[in-house]
Amino acid sequence: MHVPDGFIDAPVSAATGVLAAAAVAVSLRGARRELGGPEPHAGLGAERTAPLAGLVAAFIFAVQMLNFPVAAGTSGHLLGGALAAILVGPYTGVLCVSVVLLMQAVLFADGGLTALGVNITDMAVVTVLVAYGIFRGLVKVLPRGRRSVTAASFVAAVVSVPAAAAAFTGLYALGGTTHVPIGTVFAAMTGVHVLIGIGEAAITALTVGAVLAVRPDLVYGARGPAEPLRLRTSPLAGPVAGAGEPGAVPPAAPGAGPRPAGARRSARRVWLAGVAVALVCAGGVSYYASTSPDGLEKVAGDQGIDAKAEEHAVKDSPLADYSVKDIADPRISGGLAGVIGVGATLAVGTGVFFVVRRRRGAARDDGGTDTAASARPGTGAGDAPAPPRHSPGSA
Repeated sequence: MHVPDGFIDAPVSAATGVLAAAAVAVSLRGARRELGGPEPHAGLGAERTAPLAGLVAAFIFAVQMLNFPVAAGTSGHLLGGALAAILVGPYTGVLCVSVVLLMQAVLFADGGLTALGVNITDMAVVTVLVAYGIFRGLVKVLPRGRRSVTAASFVAAVVSVPAAAAAFTGLYALGGTTHVPIGTVFAAMTGVHVLIGIGEAAITALTVGAVLAVRPDLVYGARGPAEPLRLRTSPLAGPVAGAGEPGAVPPAAPGAGPRPAGARRSARRVWLAGVAVALVCAGGVSYYASTSPDGLEKVAGDQGIDAKAEEHAVKDSPLADYSVKDIADPRISGGLAGVIGVGATLAVGTGVFFVVRRRRGAARDDGGTDTAASARPGTGAGDAPAPPRHSPGSA
């Protein structure tokens, strides 16, 4: 659903650019709390949350290369807003998808540069808001348990995709450069994207379920509503999961002495496994992805929305169209481009999240209130975060 240049006129593109910039600014502030989190949670050091968020961005980039067929002559791909919001939180999720869209537009000529605000608004902001709102509502009414979290992930992802399609229709109604009846655009866009949403939901539920099965403490949306996962460890490692939040380390009994080293659980294995999966998807599996146009491309071609489409400003990029220039073998060219994209997205995303984390730490050192620790009583750690409150003089 990457909108190219020329689909939406300049005034609406500029307005969505301002809206996207504001959403990113708000998300940068909110992500400080999500990336910091309560440090004792699950024994996971807060300094390790930035690489995990960067991994989510890289994983979304990789899986977006895997177009899957949804109808005759039409394909779809993951948008990723639901997956990111559930894994790392809504604010950080907006940033993850925004980083992916930026890398795709600048390096791979995928999604217009003047349409970057449209794409961030549609594919990052709308999908995250819709998906996370539905997800939080479902986990509050469903029975406590891991299956409920996975089921809520599926439903949230299904709805988020046609919601993004409807949002595009609204933007097209305001600033479309061709004259196509809005009812026709809406019916065509939502119809095909309901089918794409099923694929999105399957990928999201499988990914969330896989992480829940091994490290539920790493799933932001599972903090609170999901039942704790108890893993067997060696006697020297001590317990790694107990009562309270899923995967939380039980407090030491009075007089029991310091916790064993194993109680502070490393996320390195999860990170390495995630990077490996992303590289395999982008570097190998992507060769077998569907070559049919995606939902927006198909609708645009059929309805004439693309009549005034413009060539991408970086169409001559060495990585344009997800292939490395001057490499004739399509398998090698596409695979290498995918690997470069995963590496670049991982590096940029991790760098952004490290900066966000450090700014939060600096604010606390300057006397600011730890917003995670000062959450309102009774608020679940997985709930949509409240606006940060700072004491006078805080950053």
